[in-house]
Amino acid sequence: MAVRFLVFSAIFLFMGPTTDGREAQPAVPGVMLFGDSLVGVGNNDYIATLVKANKAPYGRDFKDQVATGRFGNGKLLSDIIGEKLGFNGSPPAYLSPQASGQNLLIGANFASAGSGYYDPTSRIYHVIPFSRQLEYFKEYQSKLSVVAGSNHARSIISDSLYIISAGSNDFGFNYYINPLFFLTENADQFSDRLVGIFNNTVTQLYAMGARRVGVFSLVPLGCAPLAITVFGLGRSRCVPRLNDDAQRFNGKLGAAVDSLSKRYNDLKIAVLDIYTPWHSLATSPGAHGFAEARHGCCATGLVEFTVFLCNSLSIGTCPNATTHVHWDSIHPSEAANRVIVDSLAERINKLVM
Repeated sequence: MAVRFLVFSAIFLFMGPTTDGREAQPAVPGVMLFGDSLVGVGNNDYIATLVKANKAPYGRDFKDQVATGRFGNGKLLSDIIGEKLGFNGSPPAYLSPQASGQNLLIGANFASAGSGYYDPTSRIYHVIPFSRQLEYFKEYQSKLSVVAGSNHARSIISDSLYIISAGSNDFGFNYYINPLFFLTENADQFSDRLVGIFNNTVTQLYAMGARRVGVFSLVPLGCAPLAITVFGLGRSRCVPRLNDDAQRFNGKLGAAVDSLSKRYNDLKIAVLDIYTPWHSLATSPGAHGFAEARHGCCATGLVEFTVFLCNSLSIGTCPNATTHVHWDSIHPSEAANRVIVDSLAERINKLVM
């Protein structure tokens, strides 16, 4: 069982050599990432779950065309963020056989595809719950102290960037399909439940030493090809009801972040808005150089995701994923991920400076 990680930062100033020829140092000593498949680099490869992306055509646009467990044709938000930070790739999976020694010094990826804020979301799909990701972070801190020494470890923990990516699975793969929720509480009440968990999560991270936290907003839930297929009533446009739910949640998340910022004077925390660029990509693909937003690249692109539906036998997979906003029916292509990350640079820069 293992959990993998990624790296991230903010601005292009941290890339390339310095004026005296030395390589520029990353803006932060490491990045700790918690959450779901938008940033998870293959942790699910090491656990007993059906939610996997470790077979072709996933990863087909990597140089060696290897499916690493990332839910995309190539690099994810986490990988591209790492490039902007100045790191040479993502660190190996935490707790995986290859994770050891100095690799701990650049952060850890605790993210698990299928995970959400609400632990039952994770348990439905037998993936790593958010609460357990926090437990792994405690274990990571102990290992880091052994490798780096207590004082250096504390410095790494406090100066690193923490990224949280969650919530979309709680709605898409729990609330909207679970009558125990949608028949007993409305979307605003469910949002309040999730925001409460988010508050508790940041409070725990702060107590463990985190001081720079970026949290992804909810995605435009109604613009995923799968959502349009299932909830679109035959139309080919984003589903307004689902997007309205996402925007109301994002408003509550922003208020929670403001409150946390006031509560902890030494905490840098910000919402990293991925809703806006993703919605723009999905509704105006041509303006960003894309040709297709309704269908994902893999197979028909209407419902296919995970290796059981998006695989090497899938008929109709597009030859060039750079023309598609979505790789499968719920995840962006690498090209779309790059557009999204570019939109986050200014916010992240404020967190790491």
